[in-house]
Amino acid sequence: MAALRVVITILFILVSIALLVIVLMQEGKSAGLGAISGAAETYWGKAKGRSMEGMLEKITKYLAIAFMLLAVVLNMNIF
Repeated sequence: MAALRVVITILFILVSIALLVIVLMQEGKSAGLGAISGAAETYWGKAKGRSMEGMLEKITKYLAIAFMLLAVVLNMNIF
């Protein structure tokens, strides 16, 4: 059981680092002058799910869920 705890801890650390990097790669909501002039209604605003920013948001969601689940599993004293 100790080996499983070590594996989950290493996975938790890797997910934490990946989450940090992905969050830092994202642009702020008010980044650039395009936000002021309403450029969110352009092609990239409508196809956000297929853009790089949309992909980063999806990855962030999945990593955050993995982070929370791993934190719960590590805090259960079953190992």
